[in-house]
Amino acid sequence: MKIATIIVRILVGLMFLFASISFFFHLMPAEPATNDNFKAFNTGLMASTYLMPLAKSIELLCGIAFVTGRYVTLANILILPITVNILFINYFLEQKALPIAILLFLANLFLIYRYWDNYKSVFKP
Repeated sequence: MKIATIIVRILVGLMFLFASISFFFHLMPAEPATNDNFKAFNTGLMASTYLMPLAKSIELLCGIAFVTGRYVTLANILILPITVNILFINYFLEQKALPIAILLFLANLFLIYRYWDNYKSVFKP
């Protein structure tokens, strides 16, 4: 189980690193929105001017934490809202990448489960 945890942690970290680095350095061309609701949502995200850089910065920091194996407990909690949003955006607006979003969300839940002993003190009265 320890090897599975390391593999999942590194794969998730590499996915987040790739997504954030390609955002900041404009390595991937922007995909055209396939439906009007997703286009409106994406336009709103870009119009906010701070939300995407903030999310991608958190993805970068958490990706580094996952790959290096340091501060994984903190990275799991920081990245959870982002993975939930990725899952919901892909479920409600653009179903093309839904399998990847589901795998990413389940991997995050798996890592939280594996590091659960580190979270026990948060839930003590």
